[in-house]
Amino acid sequence: MTKISKNRKAALLKYDASKVYSLADAAKIVKDITSAKFDASVDVSVRLGVDPRKANQMVRGSVSLPHGSGKTMRVLVLCTPDKQAEAVAAGADFVGLDEYIEKIKGGWTDVDVIITMPSVMGKVGALGRVLGPRGLMPNPKTGTVTLEIGKAVTDAKGGKIDFKVDKAGIVQALVGKVSFDSSKLAENTNELLQTIMKLKPSSAKGTYVKSIYLSSTMSPSVQIDTKFLG
Repeated sequence: MTKISKNRKAALLKYDASKVYSLADAAKIVKDITSAKFDASVDVSVRLGVDPRKANQMVRGSVSLPHGSGKTMRVLVLCTPDKQAEAVAAGADFVGLDEYIEKIKGGWTDVDVIITMPSVMGKVGALGRVLGPRGLMPNPKTGTVTLEIGKAVTDAKGGKIDFKVDKAGIVQALVGKVSFDSSKLAENTNELLQTIMKLKPSSAKGTYVKSIYLSSTMSPSVQIDTKFLG
């Protein structure tokens, strides 16, 4: 039998783990049951009724969280020299092309978002083996392969997050920090959930959103009632 820590035991006394809660209540509970001494991240986990092995049931996209993610995003822009000043002006942390491609080939991936442009995707595509498993591969669907480099950097820095369903049919995404007001956590989560709803594949049959859980890095999960999604 797994031993439950004192903090977890105290958290489990504050709410009913077998119950489903409204989004607003779940956000309050997660704040209340987090025992971390640091500003823990808050994540949402959405189980979808899709088969991610089928290309026509892949759910991926991006969303700009109304209150930001609370995370400082390190942005790398891989672009031609004529776009570099635009990237720097927008606040990119790293800007260049060949030298960063070589660094990534050597295993360097110390960034959160990589933005590039269509004309250099041939070079960037060769990095798939390194970037793919880390979720860093630029993709037109998430706005990270674009000619609007400055806007893409501003979006990434301002709370735009990318998400993608995993092999188990689950989308996991950061929706804020425990220090956020519960109303802001709820609004960020709702924005993500509404975006996921809009991306429902026409080939997905049966229940699309099977379950939603909200948790922080240091808390148990709280289940959210899916009925509000309609």
